[in-house]
Amino acid sequence: MNEQQRKDQSQIKQTENPTDIKSGSDNMNRLKNTSSDDIISKYFETTYEPPNLNKARKRGRDDVKVHYDFEIPEGMDKIGEGKKFMIRTYGCQMNEHDTEVMAGILTEMGYESTSDTKEADIILLNTCAIRENAENKVFGEIGHLKPLKLENPDLILGVCGCMSQEESVVNRILKKHPQIDLIFGTHNIHRIPHLVKEAMFGKEKIVEVWSKEGDIIENLPKARKGNIKAWVNIMYGCDKFCTYCIVPMTRGKERSRKPEDIIQEVRHLAAQGYKEVTLLGQNVNAYGKDLEELSYGLGDLMNDIHKIDIPRVRFTTSHPRDFDDRLIEVLAQGGNLLDHIHLPVQSGSSEVLKKMNRKYTREEYLELVRKIREAMPNATLTTDIIVGFPNETEEQFEETMTLVEEVGFEAAYTFIYSPRDGTPAARKTDDVPEEVKKQRLYRLNDLVNKQSAESMKTYDNKIVKVLVDGESKKNPDILAGYTERNKLVNFQGPKSAIGKIVEVEITESKTWSLNGIMVENTVEVN
Repeated sequence: MNEQQRKDQSQIKQTENPTDIKSGSDNMNRLKNTSSDDIISKYFETTYEPPNLNKARKRGRDDVKVHYDFEIPEGMDKIGEGKKFMIRTYGCQMNEHDTEVMAGILTEMGYESTSDTKEADIILLNTCAIRENAENKVFGEIGHLKPLKLENPDLILGVCGCMSQEESVVNRILKKHPQIDLIFGTHNIHRIPHLVKEAMFGKEKIVEVWSKEGDIIENLPKARKGNIKAWVNIMYGCDKFCTYCIVPMTRGKERSRKPEDIIQEVRHLAAQGYKEVTLLGQNVNAYGKDLEELSYGLGDLMNDIHKIDIPRVRFTTSHPRDFDDRLIEVLAQGGNLLDHIHLPVQSGSSEVLKKMNRKYTREEYLELVRKIREAMPNATLTTDIIVGFPNETEEQFEETMTLVEEVGFEAAYTFIYSPRDGTPAARKTDDVPEEVKKQRLYRLNDLVNKQSAESMKTYDNKIVKVLVDGESKKNPDILAGYTERNKLVNFQGPKSAIGKIVEVEITESKTWSLNGIMVENTVEVN
């Protein structure tokens, strides 16, 4: 704990009202009527456990235990009855899935979900630390929530997720945002019942952020969004330590779930009628590398899931370094294993990739693409790209442009480099003007848009299979869904098609979406 944290903790403790301190006899009576578990929970569990990026960075290969015994503590299973919660989610699919878990826990505690901040008794902000803009949005939202806390002092406001794992973020919240009651990280979501209890009945701000990643908790409840698509987490953390990325420090080392637990979850989802699952991991194709007792990777897992009667299986996000021949071999079987592959390249320059610590070269990436194309000629490839990495030259940026053209990416998430405190890249001096970075991003986006539009034109007058998510966000009379290759399709059709896989004839192609009409008399197709 640094000096600033000691001051902050001291200030928090000083807010306790002296009039609340009871006499010695009262304390003795209270202790006699308190169980030993409650005494331990009350007096020996830390309510201020701040993050430490240095500890997270220096972590070892400690054994990870798997637990199957999660349950809501007695007395907390009905504490939310008549109350409501709201969770706002920022960032990646992993955060979306974490939100489903938190919502599941709160639901089992008796709370109901709401989208109205004025109805909520608990509001949690599940945060992302990847880019500065994401953090700015969260702090803006924290400011907007302050009037609600003033109107309703019993409202519990919490910040969780990746931002909570950053020491500077926690210190900023403690210093400038006293309306926040609860801060917890990515490794202790299963502790929500205990943390909520302390926030409700304690007098201190609750800060519990583990620098050491937690174990794997298998039986956590989930409140999934809808009953058509589902996230299935297969591993946690990342060991790659790209120089621009904070994730290894906020999410911890790679920890794979046991294959039998994943397969059981997918089978259960199939039995419930889900049509699509997406296997999740910060570096999903490193799955199994930490399972020392097994020789079993993502390719083997996908091969087993291939046998389950569920129409569509996807996975994200991949690291090119871990995309092996076995995985390509299995994906080439097709069937429910879709050939849309998101393969972040980040830069087309080997020199920049080395500075990013990506551990592959431009040539090695292109060789991987060649292997994928050879096995799956019609595969759709999408990617992530960062422009303006510290000291990126014009020649190095042009190498990115030529790689995008050579691969033929049909979509890309593109970003201007954003320095993150605690990463090696943030310490680099950068001589590239901001305006130059913006112009490079514009040029890259123009190329990506052009390639996307060209790929969409190939669907004109074709019939595609669409998994119908629901009504279009822009027009309730239009349905929307995605093809096997993750193309958005807006089309005319009956509401009874929602949740089904139907055939749609494409009548118009746009840069990022397709329009069409559902084929008459179509029945669900798998």
